[in-house]
Amino acid sequence: MKKISALINTKDVKGHISPEIYGHFSEHLGRCIYNGIYVGEDSSIPNVRGIRTDIVEAFRKIKMPVLRWPGGCFADEYHWKDGIGDKSKRKKMINTNWGHVTEDNSFGTHEFFDLCEQVGCEPYLAGNLGSGTVSELAEWVEYCTFDGVSPMADLRKENGREKPWKLKYLGIGNENWGCGGNMRPEYYADEYKRYQTFCRNFSGNELFKIACGPNANDYNWTEVIMKNLNKWNTRGISLHYYTVPTGDWSKKGSARDFSSDEYYSTISKTLYIDELITRHSEIMNRYDYENEIALIVDEWGCWYDVEEGTNPGFLYQQNTMRDAIVAACNLNIFNSHSKRVKIANLAQAVNVLQSLVLTEGEKMVLTPTYHVFDLFKSHQDGDAVYSFVENCEAGENNKVPMVSCSASVKDGKLTVTMANCSIDDEAEISCEIAGMNVNSASAEILTGDCHDLNDFDTPEKVKPAPFSVSINNGSLNMTVPPCSVVSVVLE
Repeated sequence: MKKISALINTKDVKGHISPEIYGHFSEHLGRCIYNGIYVGEDSSIPNVRGIRTDIVEAFRKIKMPVLRWPGGCFADEYHWKDGIGDKSKRKKMINTNWGHVTEDNSFGTHEFFDLCEQVGCEPYLAGNLGSGTVSELAEWVEYCTFDGVSPMADLRKENGREKPWKLKYLGIGNENWGCGGNMRPEYYADEYKRYQTFCRNFSGNELFKIACGPNANDYNWTEVIMKNLNKWNTRGISLHYYTVPTGDWSKKGSARDFSSDEYYSTISKTLYIDELITRHSEIMNRYDYENEIALIVDEWGCWYDVEEGTNPGFLYQQNTMRDAIVAACNLNIFNSHSKRVKIANLAQAVNVLQSLVLTEGEKMVLTPTYHVFDLFKSHQDGDAVYSFVENCEAGENNKVPMVSCSASVKDGKLTVTMANCSIDDEAEISCEIAGMNVNSASAEILTGDCHDLNDFDTPEKVKPAPFSVSINNGSLNMTVPPCSVVSVVLE
């Protein structure tokens, strides 16, 4: 057992936690959309207009705030007009990025907005800058948002939607430094200016335009983008960073079979995102000292080798308590950087990479990562407040801080989330609460061996349970087991 001291000062506000920090990402990749979210109207699996009802209920439970679509790399080869109108007449295409399977476009713009309306989340469209045209993206915005007489509004009405949708978030291109066109930042900045010029605000809808930002530690990309786009209707720039345990993209490691060293390497590499956000924010601060441009962590999460026997292009992987710790550490970091970070999207929502949900036919499993989002949801729309942990180290060859923590205040309640990253030692935590008189506390815990997971035979092996904490003289006290995530609400 290791003794850990911590301090939370509820009067020292660090930023406002945008609900969209708890966002998600859905791509036409593997079984994320088809045989995942979307099963079709004729499926025997319960659905509303082809969208699985159990998945919608799961998303609603964690208060999913935003969902990004249609990609990913798929976005910069997606032509939205192929995905509207009579489904039997929709144009088919090859998904060249993900498995070279045939994309029949039966899930398109109307289906995506329907999904978002059922879930109650904001839609986030990733626009095609890589292989599309300016007029194509401009017409998509008009089709979705214009409430009047125009060619695109009339086309939308012909396809069954009389009133426009509200569209707040629009990404102009995706990974244009890579799969979105292999562009230089200077060239992309000019293209962004051109594309965004023609993406108009219609009928009271105001677009939050997001430029393609850096890949991981490409600080030059951020420098060039901020220098060139600071005054060009840019509300956010994206950051993509994946946790790869080995650091080797050709052999990333197994999602379920890993050593203690590989576990701690995973945690160490996921904590690197704190440095990335800090350094990119420092660059942004030089051009935008008033924080008018948000940092959008568009894609984050663990990327392992695919499960044995599955299509390598489908990126299907299992999800263990290791992933729960990764999710908790990332969300705590995003909370702490909430002055600059306003949206973050876990990759991906269903059946791909570090997903919330796994499906197999009519069966559905909630992953340990899903349960972390459930535990953390009370942070949404709260004010992030100062938290400090006098940490110990965990691990041998890959040492990491033992405890990850963040705290927020909303409606007079204090939410504290902590993860014990050690797989060997309990953490005996004494956390002083300053600036607030605490009379009661309730807590939940997600815990288990770091290899524990939920599968279709044991779907509830890992799930939250009530947890005992105590309040003594303004101090929150608890003993957190190894490999655990705890959420405490204090009043």
